[in-house]
Amino acid sequence: MPQCLVVDDSAVMRRIARSMLQKLGFECTEAADGAQALEAVQRSAPDVILLDWEMPVLDGLGALIALRAEPWGQKPRVVMCTTLSDMERIIAALEAGADEYVMKPYDQEILADKLRAVGILD
Repeated sequence: MPQCLVVDDSAVMRRIARSMLQKLGFECTEAADGAQALEAVQRSAPDVILLDWEMPVLDGLGALIALRAEPWGQKPRVVMCTTLSDMERIIAALEAGADEYVMKPYDQEILADKLRAVGILD
């Protein structure tokens, strides 16, 4: 069963994403900010990380940059998610190592398409 780390400062968004991912056959863990996400990845690297951009402590972009700087940090696929559709942000995330980008709100079909695009879902 593929593993996904859901990172979002909103418990409601984590619960919604987790529900969608479980229906798609994923086992999920959660983190409330980028710092918690980095700790979680060091304990057990997931196949994919659904990473919110705007969070306290360490935002998604900072967490992504830190993750990709680690020798093992290229392994998990990263799908950045945000409510902001600013093209500069999308480019910054992709340049920092995001594999895909999804806009909130998203539904299960959109999420599945993004996971297929990064090669995690058939």
